[in-house]
Amino acid sequence: MAVDSGHGHAPFCVLLGPDYAGKSSALDRLGRAVPGWRMLSLDDAHLGPEHAALIGRLRRHAVQDVAARPGTWSPEFFASLLQTAVVHLRDQLDEGDPNTPMVVDSYYYKLLAKCRLAGAPDGPPLDWWRTFPQPRRIVYLDVRPETAWRRCGFGAELNVLEHYGPQPDWDGFRRYQSDLAKILHGEIQHLPVTVIPERDRPEQTVAEIREVLTREFR
Repeated sequence: MAVDSGHGHAPFCVLLGPDYAGKSSALDRLGRAVPGWRMLSLDDAHLGPEHAALIGRLRRHAVQDVAARPGTWSPEFFASLLQTAVVHLRDQLDEGDPNTPMVVDSYYYKLLAKCRLAGAPDGPPLDWWRTFPQPRRIVYLDVRPETAWRRCGFGAELNVLEHYGPQPDWDGFRRYQSDLAKILHGEIQHLPVTVIPERDRPEQTVAEIREVLTREFR
């Protein structure tokens, strides 16, 4: 049975997965394939001009000025900073036509997992995020760690929120992504989840996502 997305909200589903699973690319392709659906993301391409500058600065500062200096800022401060982005995504659920289906990139689940891996304890604000409207379904894009490692340029493109250790290496990346996936699955275990395994072609992945969501939004 589909989970109610919350009174007053358009039906929405969440596209989720570990780092470099291909969510952003899939969301872009899906948006072009189904222009009648609304795509929500913290990526610049999906933010309105009135939001892009602030959210972009927030993401950069969270990584470069806070996460990269763990002794300077507490994990609770880091979570409080990211809460701005989380609440923005929640607020976007109320915008637009309430009958237009929405696909949300990661929603609060991935940011919550990143906060926990950074040392933030359960409790406020994480417990508040868990009270936000829940999606009808999670579409989880799985990816082999070896593929994700290749996609990030063998560590060249990683930021400090994507690996363990002071410098990116295969072991630190593999362990971090394994822990990230465990937390994500724990956070969504109460929801209907469709796992889409790694495919050779992105077009095949998007076609499978579209098939799942078309049934859900019918």
